[in-house]
Amino acid sequence: MTEHAPPQPDSNSDRRRLRGARSRQIITRHAVDVASLDGLGWLSFGRLADDLEISKAGIQTLFGTKQNLQLSTVDTARTVFIDAVIRPAQRASEGAPRLRALLEHWIAYVAEPLFPGGCFWNANLPEFDSRPGPVRDALMRQRRAWLDILAGQIERAAAAYPPPGIDVGLTVFQLDAALNATNTALRLDESDSVEKLRRVIDGLLPPNPMSENGW
Repeated sequence: MTEHAPPQPDSNSDRRRLRGARSRQIITRHAVDVASLDGLGWLSFGRLADDLEISKAGIQTLFGTKQNLQLSTVDTARTVFIDAVIRPAQRASEGAPRLRALLEHWIAYVAEPLFPGGCFWNANLPEFDSRPGPVRDALMRQRRAWLDILAGQIERAAAAYPPPGIDVGLTVFQLDAALNATNTALRLDESDSVEKLRRVIDGLLPPNPMSENGW
């Protein structure tokens, strides 16, 4: 009986996939910057091809449709946000320290800013919040995940240092409103908005988590 050698990996195919993955990463990272300024609705294969000086047909081959390009851009924005805001905050202890770390990293994310148009989510949610479909769903999943992270850390902080009558949902709502307002103010060159935000945060979250009634 003749033994057949196991199939060998196709090195050419592997290299093509690797090149394709790198190209997708480069394209979507630039698309995130564009969408932070002008919105996902203004993304196009032609615009990205012109910006990056690559083939429009090549971009279309990678993504197929504009919606796929938009969804891939949302996914890249999510990855960048996690790396810039969420992952660094995990070095802090859960509860009040991590909550404050999350908020400080968020401030850096919009104040520097990481994307030229500021917060990617604030730039794109208003465009799609009343337009049902996969792009809206992807944006809303990210928003919900971020608010759930804040809520989880508020709950842990309250469990360790229970303040009287803390309403987790209301606190998350207030923080979210203050963050959104700060992003808008920074885009309008209101440089004192970060200090105002920190004052709002201090009003919602007592500054000393180890105090008798703080968290």
